[in-house]
Amino acid sequence: MGKMKAQRFWGKEDLRYEDIDEPQCSAGKIKIKPAWCGICGTDLHEYMGGPNLCPEKEPHPITGEKVPLTFGHEFSGRIEEIGEKVSDKFKVGDRVVVQPIIYDGECGSCTEGLINCCDKNGFVGLSGWGGGLADHIVVPEYAVFKVPDNVPLDVAALTEPLAVGWHAVNLSPYKDGDSVLILGGGPIGLAVLQALRARGCKQIIVSEISATRKKFAKEFGAHVIIDPSKEDIVARCRELCDDKGVHVAFDAAGVQMAMEQAVRCVRARGTFVNIAIWEKQAKINTNDFNFRERHYVGVATYMGGDFDEVLAALSDGRLDMSRKMITKKIELNEVLEEGFKTLINDRDNQVKILVKSSGEM
Repeated sequence: MGKMKAQRFWGKEDLRYEDIDEPQCSAGKIKIKPAWCGICGTDLHEYMGGPNLCPEKEPHPITGEKVPLTFGHEFSGRIEEIGEKVSDKFKVGDRVVVQPIIYDGECGSCTEGLINCCDKNGFVGLSGWGGGLADHIVVPEYAVFKVPDNVPLDVAALTEPLAVGWHAVNLSPYKDGDSVLILGGGPIGLAVLQALRARGCKQIIVSEISATRKKFAKEFGAHVIIDPSKEDIVARCRELCDDKGVHVAFDAAGVQMAMEQAVRCVRARGTFVNIAIWEKQAKINTNDFNFRERHYVGVATYMGGDFDEVLAALSDGRLDMSRKMITKKIELNEVLEEGFKTLINDRDNQVKILVKSSGEM
């Protein structure tokens, strides 16, 4: 068994670039050499204040692993080995992305096809089975999706965060002609914006304080940008939407005050969609929903079909702004200093930092 390099999470503010055993391919599995891997806000939260999602005291019930774990769940790469019992649709050399959901296939949610709601759910790169911030990784066949020939591997590495936004719009009641509010102009807010733009939405309002992220939102297709620190966001949304408010609001920020304002921006019988994973328990005034018969929808990542749809939209040009999400590229050995610390100290000027994991050009 050979050795390989990997970025391993050991605990709060403890990320190590180290040598570990190279994973071996087995039946039903596919071995991949990562090409590009994005650093996710979840990775950053784990590093700064975790372990939270990463299992620490008890091993994950499916992977049997706990900290230290290899980071990286937003990645593309090339197949380098195929195990027995893998379907013939894959071959060595194929360009692929990985849907990182880990599920048991047995719980009530899984038997209904809702693998993203699995009772024991986990994620490649957070719960075990390796991660994209390494020289090699082995994953089950179900997690692997082929990349269209005209989609570069660096852009393909954005499939995972784009799928979060795509799934949120799919799960919402959004329809043609609806007006929409997005809270936050970070990576997920921009993913929602692009998903809506791909569907031809004509009224996309983004609430954002950061001057740089306002520029990103405008460039990515927002029709109106509101700074909630300077404007009355509720009044502005009513003004823009015939004094009724927006049809759908997407929360990609996870900030208490912003959420409270956004709910009141939603018209009667409109919908508030929560995408953000909150670090602390949020407080919801149920009367804000009852008296206007508003709906609340929680969103959990994505499903396999979302990856297929995002890859198709990247290929046919509906997600033509995606490359602009990449604001910095670094090497695998630079993840801590040039990746995590850049996001901590220069967050507003970054959308997505990609790590070149295998010498991909």
